[in-house]
Amino acid sequence: MNYKLLIALIPLVLCHMNCTSQQKGSSDAITSNGVQKKTKIQKVEITEQTRGTNRLITFTPGSKTTSVNGNVSVDVLSAAAWESIVKQAEMVNLDKISSLAAPSEGRFGDRAFASTILITADGKVYESSTFDSGVPPKELDSLYRELFKEIKGKQKFTEKR
Repeated sequence: MNYKLLIALIPLVLCHMNCTSQQKGSSDAITSNGVQKKTKIQKVEITEQTRGTNRLITFTPGSKTTSVNGNVSVDVLSAAAWESIVKQAEMVNLDKISSLAAPSEGRFGDRAFASTILITADGKVYESSTFDSGVPPKELDSLYRELFKEIKGKQKFTEKR
């Protein structure tokens, strides 16, 4: 009689082990080295402000929303463009983004737009320190360039370098 119970339990145990193994293998939370957690980037925004102009450009999967002084337009963002933005955003240390030093100070005298990058990942918003438009902290340079590839495609923003 004990053999019948054992025979009935073995398939259940094997099935449970197989399901657990599949759950662990399909998780996006662990990278190839098994140590660092990957975040889920949901949105990337860039703000640019000066006395007379407020711009907000929001990138999400499939769309780019631009607001200039309250005038909003929405454009399609290709999957390839979104993936490129996400790739650059994932290379930024989100926990330290707010303390990155700006390399110039033109925004204090209206010589440049005051810019900020916001990254929404895993439901939390990470905001960079403010920097001059066109001159981001070196840690944000690649992401900034990727964002402006998409912005320049439809708009003519001046960029100071």
